[in-house]
Amino acid sequence: MSKPQLVLVYEPEDACREILARQGFAAERALEISSYLAQSTDIALEFSGIEDACARRGLRFVPVPLDAAAGTLAGADPAATLVWTLTDGIAYFRGGAAPALARLAGLATIGSDDSLFALCQDKFRSGAVLGALGLPVPPAGLARDGEWLVAPPATASGYFVKPNRLGAKIGIWPNSRCADAEAALALSRRIFACYRDDAVVQPYVSGRNVRASFLAVDPATKVEALGVFFVDAGGDFQTMADSMALYGDTGAKARAAETYREPELVPVAAIQPRADRRIRSIAGRLMAALGVRDVFSMDFRVEEDGTVHLLEFEVCPGLPCFDFRAYCRAQWGLALPDAMAETAARRLLPAA
Repeated sequence: MSKPQLVLVYEPEDACREILARQGFAAERALEISSYLAQSTDIALEFSGIEDACARRGLRFVPVPLDAAAGTLAGADPAATLVWTLTDGIAYFRGGAAPALARLAGLATIGSDDSLFALCQDKFRSGAVLGALGLPVPPAGLARDGEWLVAPPATASGYFVKPNRLGAKIGIWPNSRCADAEAALALSRRIFACYRDDAVVQPYVSGRNVRASFLAVDPATKVEALGVFFVDAGGDFQTMADSMALYGDTGAKARAAETYREPELVPVAAIQPRADRRIRSIAGRLMAALGVRDVFSMDFRVEEDGTVHLLEFEVCPGLPCFDFRAYCRAQWGLALPDAMAETAARRLLPAA
């Protein structure tokens, strides 16, 4: 048998930008869209550390750009290979192909079934499924370039508008919280002009932002390993500019200029224990009903009275992001390279 290996598949930012440019996107828009893949840029700085952490556990570490994944996976030994997809995508990004390629080659994977890679990338469809499961997702309308595809529900709190298939706060601006349906339609026109995407229009919900992170370093780990933190960035919600300042080349420049500032993370259980229990219950429901597993994150809003709103879930959380690193330290006592290597070792080497 071949030496056990962890294959990490990632889509680089520059490869994405080249495709977007060929599709006619303006350079500024392509830069914004590709910033979703900044974790690929950031984790490249960790490759030597991950390689060392894997070697200490008897594993090879093989980082593979997405465009080389088909050939690499086709020749891999199914008995000795574990595939970890770093970046997902079905529309502007292509990483959702990686778990499908692994399945085609008969290779084991870290993460959820590849069908969930497609579902979580479409906020409107994902919200419909989560709502059907009885989870507390804000109802949503859907607009395309100023026209309603699905009318939004009536609300006295105003609306929050965001692109349907783009993450990392792309297309979220300071005025994304708006007063009425006409303003929401105007934002949908801006989203379509910038990104050619539909706009999800939901009633605005108040409260603090919460990120729930999960990594099953031990394959037997269940929802008790979920890390649930308030993410306090100093504003009501993070914008695209806020997000881009934290990651990739922009984040690196901010660190060099000593202007980099991470949002504060506060355990929800320390302030609102009832909300923490509710969030864990929701995560357990997703794991049982949808098959979300191994590594994922979820975004919530928690109101002052403890009311919990589930906004979305993600099967490819930003591993090198500040919040996931903090989670690995708090929950597992491990830096990111060791957390990844240990996760792989416990699956490839059951006696580890």
